Amino acid sequence: MTGPIDIPAYSLPDTNRRVLLARRPVGIPQPDDFELEAGPVPEPGPGEILVRNLYLSVDPAQRGWASAEANYSQPVPLGGPMRALAVGIVVRSNSPEVAEGEVLYGWFGWQEYAAVPVSAIFRRCTEAVPLSAHAGLLGLNGLTAYLGLTVLGRPQAGETVLVSTAAGAVGSLVGQIARNLGCRPLGLTGDDAKVARCREAYGYAAAWNYRTDDWSAALAAEAPEGVNVYFDNVGGPILDAALRRMAVAGRIVQCGTASVASWTEVPTGPRVEREILTRRLVWSGFVVLDHKPRFEEAVAALAGWYHEGRIRLDEDVTEGIEGAPGAIAGLYRGENRGKRLIYVG
Repeated sequence: MTGPIDIPAYSLPDTNRRVLLARRPVGIPQPDDFELEAGPVPEPGPGEILVRNLYLSVDPAQRGWASAEANYSQPVPLGGPMRALAVGIVVRSNSPEVAEGEVLYGWFGWQEYAAVPVSAIFRRCTEAVPLSAHAGLLGLNGLTAYLGLTVLGRPQAGETVLVSTAAGAVGSLVGQIARNLGCRPLGLTGDDAKVARCREAYGYAAAWNYRTDDWSAALAAEAPEGVNVYFDNVGGPILDAALRRMAVAGRIVQCGTASVASWTEVPTGPRVEREILTRRLVWSGFVVLDHKPRFEEAVAALAGWYHEGRIRLDEDVTEGIEGAPGAIAGLYRGENRGKRLIYVG
């Protein structure tokens, strides 16, 4: 269980601060797309709980949730709190299913207090890891890394796994999971400091700065027989080049498209049909919410590796809800060093 020392003392305040979506962003959400509002602490209704948020998550998927562009989920309503996962403690409960004092990870939004139905709970935080790890390692990022790689990538020991955004909250875990499964991880990232971190902290066999290195040529030399699994978080020209370095029967896990500025007008690129045909590739889209029956399997594996010292958790924590409006833009600029969180406890 998470120890009580992880949970700071508090008294119920008079106001609740929320980050509202003020307008639809064009491309990546910017600070001016949000508004910080102070209002009364909400009262939980029948069957609801009142959660005091401690750690707010910042995730690339929030770009799609805020946008009016086609996505796999409904956009956040204008004037409503920004959709976000968070780790929080139950301070009032009107539900027999949830006890006051429980620590939960769920859809509690960018706000200090959230009155939500029990259905907003993503999972209960019972594993003995740092409180913040429930929003990263054992949260959406860790589940995405583990299930995307193992379910769709199907890596076998000895295979080569290429990861884009290799030092990010998901990519850093994908590389470590691949290594723990006996594979050879190779990484692509956007600056030299992150290249060094991939090699020294996350166990990548090699990594390159896609902005400055001739990484495609380096990849051909490093993996002359091709890449068996490509875990892609960026799409765009990097994907175009990686496709031509895949091994026969390779698997591509499409987890994100961070490099594409906008989908309002569909961007064009090289034709890929011939690469897919001749290399007999399997190219699959991954959305973690499709894999709920396997969440606890993933959590058990990740927590086990953490306690064995076989997985490293890096976090980039900002203090105060005032940092939330600019957090998504900073994430897409690559400013974070690890899982980006906002501490409001």
